[in-house]
Amino acid sequence: MQGTVNGFSYGLVTPVAAFLMACLGGALGLRCTTRSLRHHDTFKAGWLALGATSIGTGIWTMHFIAMMGFSVERAPLTYDRPITFASLGVAVLMVGIGIFIVGYRGATPLALVTGGTITGLGVATMHYLGMAGMRLQGRIEYDTLTVALSVVIAVVAATAALWAAVSVHGFLASLGASLVMGGAVSGMHYTAMAAVSVHLHGTEAQGGTGDNATSLLLPMLIGPAVFLILAAVVVMFDPLLVMGDPDWQRPAARIPHRPGVPAPRHVPSYGEPANWSARPAGRTARRSVPRGAHRSQDW
Repeated sequence: MQGTVNGFSYGLVTPVAAFLMACLGGALGLRCTTRSLRHHDTFKAGWLALGATSIGTGIWTMHFIAMMGFSVERAPLTYDRPITFASLGVAVLMVGIGIFIVGYRGATPLALVTGGTITGLGVATMHYLGMAGMRLQGRIEYDTLTVALSVVIAVVAATAALWAAVSVHGFLASLGASLVMGGAVSGMHYTAMAAVSVHLHGTEAQGGTGDNATSLLLPMLIGPAVFLILAAVVVMFDPLLVMGDPDWQRPAARIPHRPGVPAPRHVPSYGEPANWSARPAGRTARRSVPRGAHRSQDW
């Protein structure tokens, strides 16, 4: 018997909450990855690991918040705990591999494509492994083309997220990138759920073994949410992650030399010997420079 599937049992509550959780994990992951790429210090691996864990945890939490709104008429849903939390480990591991590739190989096209593909496949694997942990008195089937589309969305979204991590440096720009990433991950989830069809074994509703959605709510919200909050605190206490580099630390832009215009004279910094041989010689050259101009420029 064909089961009636409803993916929005609580209306817009679960989609909006899932989207916000995906955005939070994506924002933390992008900022941590940016921190590791722009500042090569001894904590590079730690920042990459924190970013991978933030993204993986945010995506996993997003998935199961969205699954709170998934129901099948006359078929109570339960979840297998080991498989459910194994999907979290898969998400963090594969996202970590993709982020570490970009973090240590740089923002080359090959690194972005490789890291994005591995990260996207990790997101898709997490989703379908989490679905494999769902128990009901029936059989779940998938539409092949829709599943393939969801995997493509996951890979494209992950590649775009890694590109944003190495290309976007401002706070507002990173916030926008995290919103796009959250929307892409949520779109991948609901595209994959559109591929689901359920065939019930009988008309009688029978209970299954495992944890239902309600009993999963407590560890799902408390554990990962506490981690994401702690990660957000770490990010907030690093001003370079929030505001970026100050202007005085950025390299000055070179002014192109135009024909017919004298090139600006190099002003020696403190402790640097002056290049006296570069000073203009002759009476005509001295008249072209106002008296005391070189002294005022030096100071």
